Amino acid sequence: MLTPRYACTRLTTANLTAVTRRAQILVTAAQLFAARGFHGVSVADLGAACGISGPALYKHFPSKDAMLAEMLVSISEELLAVGRRRVAEADGPAAALAALVDWHASFALGQRSLIVVQDRDWESLPAAARERVRTLQREYVDLWAEQLRLVHAGLVLDRARAMAHATFGLLNSTPHSGLLPDEPMHALLVDMALAALGVPRP
Repeated sequence: MLTPRYACTRLTTANLTAVTRRAQILVTAAQLFAARGFHGVSVADLGAACGISGPALYKHFPSKDAMLAEMLVSISEELLAVGRRRVAEADGPAAALAALVDWHASFALGQRSLIVVQDRDWESLPAAARERVRTLQREYVDLWAEQLRLVHAGLVLDRARAMAHATFGLLNSTPHSGLLPDEPMHALLVDMALAALGVPRP
């Protein structure tokens, strides 16, 4: 029997006043995939978790693969779009990096299930979606790398990208490291990430 933690909830890190049925299904799918693995969840399981029949899910998605593709592409799109906005609004590269770290820490705490799914079920992602996610992720890494190179004179691009990836590893550890309440955990992650990047806390 499904426990209450699989009830349909919010999809993004923002508080939503009205969540579409499609978004609810994606959230529930992410929670179930994280708990059981993509191949351990049936369409009937997904339908039961959202209070509808398995076949009724096909009104919203053509397949379980399509659900996985949409959830992982959408989180990469969100990371990049918000990251670009944070950089554009920042007063200089150090502030931009601090804003990126703050954003990614918030994302990692709010989307633990999706982090697990992307890490574990990457190979189940359809080829076209996998390439789209790779493209978005490269652009997101380069967004960070550009600001790092502005902060650290002489930093080569490959090293800047490596620093960004290592920081993502720290921030995306929340499914395992998030042992504190979200607010102090967020502060801890931000402090550690900024220290690793050599950027002072604003």
